[in-house]
Amino acid sequence: MSLDSLLYEVEAFREEMEDYVDELGCRNGLSLTTPEEVLKYVEEYGISSVRIWFTDMIGFLKSFSITPQELPGAFSEGMGFDGSSIEGYQRIQESDMVAFPIASTAQALPFRPGGSRSLRMFAEIRTPDGTPYASDPRTILTKNLGRLKENGFSHMNIGPEAEYFYFK
Repeated sequence: MSLDSLLYEVEAFREEMEDYVDELGCRNGLSLTTPEEVLKYVEEYGISSVRIWFTDMIGFLKSFSITPQELPGAFSEGMGFDGSSIEGYQRIQESDMVAFPIASTAQALPFRPGGSRSLRMFAEIRTPDGTPYASDPRTILTKNLGRLKENGFSHMNIGPEAEYFYFK
C-alpha cells in the first residue's frame, strides 16, 4: 500500500468517525446533567453498555462495565466493588466500596467494535454507609475546592500536568 493510499484511508476513516461523533452528540461532550436525562439518552440512542470510571490514589484510571438495565440502580444505590484491589484504597477486611455515577460526566464512546454504542461516566466513590470515601481523588479535589471557595478564591483553573523525562 502506498503512502498516498494509506493517507486517503486514514482521512476517510477520520471523516466517518466525525460523522459518527456528530450523530451521537459527543463532539464537545453531552449536556446531560441529571440521571433522568442520562437514562433517556441511553434509551434513545440504544446504548449497550455503560463504563463507570474512577481513579486510584496514584491517578491510574480504573473502570468496570454495567448494563443499561443496571443504570437506574447505580444512580440511586451505587454499584458495589472490591476496594482492596484498588491501589491506595481499602484493606481486604474493609474492602466494600460503592461507585455512584455522576450524570454530568456522561460521554458517548463512539469507537466500539461491531457498531454498538457505549457510554462512560466518572463516579464518586463512597463507603457502604454512603459517606464520600476520604481517599478518593475526586473527593479530595471537591473538598479542597470547597476550602478554596470558603477562603475567597472564586475561580480556579485545574488540569493535569503532562510530565516526562527524556534520556539519551
